[in-house]
Amino acid sequence: MILVDTTIVSVATPALMSGLNADINAVIWVTSAYLLAYAVPLLITGRLGDRFGQRRLYLIGLVVFTAASAWCGLSQGIEMLIVARVFQGLGAALMTPQTMAVITRIFPPERRGQAMGAWGAVAGAATLVGPLLGGVLVDSLGWEWIFFVNIPVGVVGFILAWKLVPKLPLRSHKFDILGVVLSGIGMFLVVFGLQEGSKYDWGTITGIISVPLLIIVGLVFFAAFLFWQAKNTGEPLVPLRLFKDRNFTVANIGIAAMGFAITGLVLPLMLFTQLVLGYSPTQSALLMTPMAVLTGVLAPFVGRLVDRVHPRYIAGPGLMLLAVSVVWLGMIMQPGASVPLMLIPIALMGVANACIWSPLSATATRNLAQDVAGAGSGVYNTTRQVGAVLGSAAIAAVMAARLTANGMPSSGGDGGDASGHVERLPEALWDGYAHAMGESMYLPAAVLVVGVAATMFFVRPTHAGMSSAAAPVTTTAPATTNGAAADQGSPASS
Repeated sequence: MILVDTTIVSVATPALMSGLNADINAVIWVTSAYLLAYAVPLLITGRLGDRFGQRRLYLIGLVVFTAASAWCGLSQGIEMLIVARVFQGLGAALMTPQTMAVITRIFPPERRGQAMGAWGAVAGAATLVGPLLGGVLVDSLGWEWIFFVNIPVGVVGFILAWKLVPKLPLRSHKFDILGVVLSGIGMFLVVFGLQEGSKYDWGTITGIISVPLLIIVGLVFFAAFLFWQAKNTGEPLVPLRLFKDRNFTVANIGIAAMGFAITGLVLPLMLFTQLVLGYSPTQSALLMTPMAVLTGVLAPFVGRLVDRVHPRYIAGPGLMLLAVSVVWLGMIMQPGASVPLMLIPIALMGVANACIWSPLSATATRNLAQDVAGAGSGVYNTTRQVGAVLGSAAIAAVMAARLTANGMPSSGGDGGDASGHVERLPEALWDGYAHAMGESMYLPAAVLVVGVAATMFFVRPTHAGMSSAAAPVTTTAPATTNGAAADQGSPASS
């Protein structure tokens, strides 16, 4: 449900522009506000799960997320929708780290690959099902229902989690409030600068405040955040010792590239198919079906391979195949593009996705000690969301730049009526708009290549059955302190 909501807005973008009388930059903030509110607290919500219980935090987050979804659907203006999306993101931030931390705590390393395979299959498929579900709902019931659909899912999820998720031992933690503030301000300034840059011609916003200044100040806050994490002798928000594990570092680079790419590639594709090809939201979303199906079918098989095959040989080719597929799709995004020709790279994306999510998540957490499980999952999920936030902001900037370069207004395509019905662009604008959207696809592809390069540095993970000489040096809380060891093998945990 959380990951569907990171992409479901993409297919509804033209309908939101029409129904709420908003331009493309305002509608992109509907996604960016959610992603920002999701990403910034993730580092601390992982610790909150350790301190107050993963199950408890998950249930609280689910209530917040579900209530905020109702608020989103009832919004009467773009500003109110953006505010509601902020609260929805906060609910998502409370939930996400708990899922990965529970898996890390109840499955031994040698069985964790299969568990992460299931987790990765849901993550990968949900990210891709979002546009499909969104298209059907927008066409049949209206854009509001892309949010209302979360309510019954949230109720059922609450009941199941209440009954089935085990209560795990608690661990006390200090909370790095200064770290949250520094990272939050840095993230907001960089994202705001990137996303609103074209609106202000990458120059002055007001007085001495300019777009370049905001981005530079944001980067300074990030640098201050890293300095504080290194100097913090208590419990830093990001324990830098996590990155002594090469696989954890590499997996974080890979998942940031994936977050960036998945968020960045869907929006130009949906705008192209609806405004240039004249497809309905459902027809546009149906193009993604081969990708979603292949990801869901193949991911569990890949999960079983993760425990036996070097991650470099699964994640690396997967990221490269995804990059090639995105470039291929961008090249054929023309006014007369045929559906069968577009479905080939889209299907290859599904194969690629299945080879990426599970290997990265399983390898990232394979060697983590139990006492840093919450922090590790928080960092990993934050990294993915940071990539998604930057992808959302960067694709907005690139699309605006390419629209201008191709002689199109950057707010082009906001025609329609109050019901959210989307009108196809005039034929004279098809060529310029198609080229702009196709060229925008090259940015996520380039970022994926960075992920490919990173995966070349994976090393074979250690397993619990290895000799002590080969095992990672970790510090796990003793069983006598909190019963964690006993809980690992308890029937309830299993």
